[in-house]
Amino acid sequence: MLETLDAAAVRRWCASGLAALRRHQSEIDELNVYPVPDGDTGTNLVLTLTSAQQALAMDLGTLPDDGHTPHGHALRLMARGALLGARGNSGVILSQILRGLADTLAAAPAVGGRQLADALADATTAAYAAVARPVEGTLLSVVAAAAHAARRSDSDDLRTVARAAAEAAAHALARTPEQLPELARAGVVDAGGRGLCLLLDALVEVVTGESPAPAPPTRRPPATVVRESGSDVYAYEVQYLLDADDEAVALLRAELAVLGDSLAIVGDGAGTWNVHVHVNDVGAAIEAGVVAGRPHRIGVTRFADQTGPAPASRVARPDGRAAVVVATGAGIAELFAAEGAVVVPGNPSTGELLDAIRATDAARVVVLPNDPNTQSVASAAAKEAYGLGIKVSVVPTRSPVQALAALAVRDPKRRFEDDVIAMAEAAGACRYAEVCHAAREALTVAGPARPGDVLALVEGEVHLIGQDLVDTCIAVVDRMLGGGGELVTLLCGADAPAGLADRVRAHVEGAWPFVEVQAYEGGQPHYPLLVGVE
Repeated sequence: MLETLDAAAVRRWCASGLAALRRHQSEIDELNVYPVPDGDTGTNLVLTLTSAQQALAMDLGTLPDDGHTPHGHALRLMARGALLGARGNSGVILSQILRGLADTLAAAPAVGGRQLADALADATTAAYAAVARPVEGTLLSVVAAAAHAARRSDSDDLRTVARAAAEAAAHALARTPEQLPELARAGVVDAGGRGLCLLLDALVEVVTGESPAPAPPTRRPPATVVRESGSDVYAYEVQYLLDADDEAVALLRAELAVLGDSLAIVGDGAGTWNVHVHVNDVGAAIEAGVVAGRPHRIGVTRFADQTGPAPASRVARPDGRAAVVVATGAGIAELFAAEGAVVVPGNPSTGELLDAIRATDAARVVVLPNDPNTQSVASAAAKEAYGLGIKVSVVPTRSPVQALAALAVRDPKRRFEDDVIAMAEAAGACRYAEVCHAAREALTVAGPARPGDVLALVEGEVHLIGQDLVDTCIAVVDRMLGGGGELVTLLCGADAPAGLADRVRAHVEGAWPFVEVQAYEGGQPHYPLLVGVE
């Protein structure tokens, strides 16, 4: 049993936590709110913590020269390794939790119960700050519960506080389906929260020498509640640079969150912030910036005035600028390379994206993640690149078809900032769908899905469930074109049957004669067809 957390204990914790994640990797991967075949939270957590352990192993036990204690030095190495190896949203959040622990404990002479409680509180703050719109019922709720219980235990005893944190995390994990309708409908607990519980259990085992109690079940009978859907429609995009202090920005963030959505406020660490929000009241959004500090380079776009990207204008990479695109599938990678982009294989780590950004030798780089789960990784890489003097903007593309639309409107004659806005608008104007086979049984808003069913997801939500792949592909294209569109882009996957694109094209030409169809061999796994409509 340990009275304090020393460097050797940190190393054992990392190794034990990684071993636990590896044992439960498949289980966590299966905790997916959709029955799609690419749930990978467990894999991402394993890869993230593997990078942390590698960073510790490379240190070779040398004494720190930064004034920190040996245990603080070990925690900083662990956090830094996790950041560079972070994959997916869960990996990025975990890296920030470890960073919060390291920042608090680095200079502490000894780590007892109260120090651990303080560190967990700071880790929670760092985790919430890593997410633009924190959602309860996720990994965030689990770490917050652990920190609250650690503080409430009010003890100097390390074992008491570690146990309290782990037990509270387990209870919070069991409550996640009550907080998030998507989890209740799928009959699962949060995957990232499950991973954190394993790490806290590993910490208890290292500190006490006792094996943790069995975890609560990670699956429960699916609920029949329907996910709430729909949100206000905002007519304007407002974006500006803002010179302000952290306190003023915190107030601004809260005010803009009430005014609109798609809120993003990113700082450069030196008092300048990039503010982006979709609103109906443009004046109120700008006035809030005036109250907070000094806004400049103010830009306002009325979405109704946007005409969409030019269909045939393809611009090669200009000098001093570059595009880095995440792509899964040989055909998709070739399409992006033809547009002059640097291609990174799917599900990259922060370090891999950072290496690609640096390899461009460009001072200004736009990153297209093409997956909601890679956006946090891209943002983390952008922050790291800023420290190297490289300006990186992340266009939050969620599908390769959106990235193709974004790359089509690049213009080296525009200012970089204006070019990024144009790319983001083009990507946002491209609606996307994915067609795949259900990997597991689940209850979706389109009805119950069983393994092998054909699923059509529009903007990430299951809209159609069918039995025939071609019929379902045609049906989802019809549904999307029912909302308007002039150009359909089809990306056929590695497992797509021969003639799939031709069948869909023939249907569109007959049913929608004024719509152009472009089809490519994408080669992506899991999804026989990706669809974009502009």
